[in-house]
Amino acid sequence: MKRLSQLFKGPHKTSYSQCGEDLIAAFLLYGYLGLAKPSYLDIGAHDPIVLSNTFLFYQNGSSGVCVEPDPLLHTKIKRRRRRDTCLNVGVGSSSENSADFYVMSTKALSTFSKVDAQRYSQMTQTIQQVIELPLITINEVIERHFAPHPNFISLDTEGMDLAIIKSLDFERYRPEVFCIETLTYTEDKSEEKIPDIIDYMRANGYIVYADTYINTIFVERESWSARRS
Repeated sequence: MKRLSQLFKGPHKTSYSQCGEDLIAAFLLYGYLGLAKPSYLDIGAHDPIVLSNTFLFYQNGSSGVCVEPDPLLHTKIKRRRRRDTCLNVGVGSSSENSADFYVMSTKALSTFSKVDAQRYSQMTQTIQQVIELPLITINEVIERHFAPHPNFISLDTEGMDLAIIKSLDFERYRPEVFCIETLTYTEDKSEEKIPDIIDYMRANGYIVYADTYINTIFVERESWSARRS
């Protein structure tokens, strides 16, 4: 694994995220929190490398769980990320065992939210396929695959992020860093931030460390305070 000084050495820093979110998370996890090989849970992984918030960590020796409902994308991730556990399921927020997954023409916009799928289809997107997929909760994923919790959670589920976060048992699981999409998607520049996600994370003991407009990076307050004292 590269040391933090090597990872950020020189004028060119390689990021695989949309807006450098992986470098911000790396600065927190490697630098401030001193984790040599942080584990991760990537919900809505989409691609093994492109626009990935976790590939930087995989490349540096870490491993974790990638959740991707789209069967074709799941196969692609599983083939490239062999150390990771790859789950072809959806992460739900209730006791439902399955749900319809709407595969959009732009696959990064595929979603379990019928409302969002219909909204996207009124823009330039089309619903290419509807697939019924099994659902598990975020608590079940953590209980089965982590001890005691992932150090980093990346969450990008097109309309389901707040519901998933509200279903997380923060009393049992305290991941040190989150990266959550906190911007609605539009094609006419009318997008808006989602304050409910930010407010909920703050209420559960997380501070906003950074915001890239599309995503917000949160760090657990006690972990942050302990390293700074």
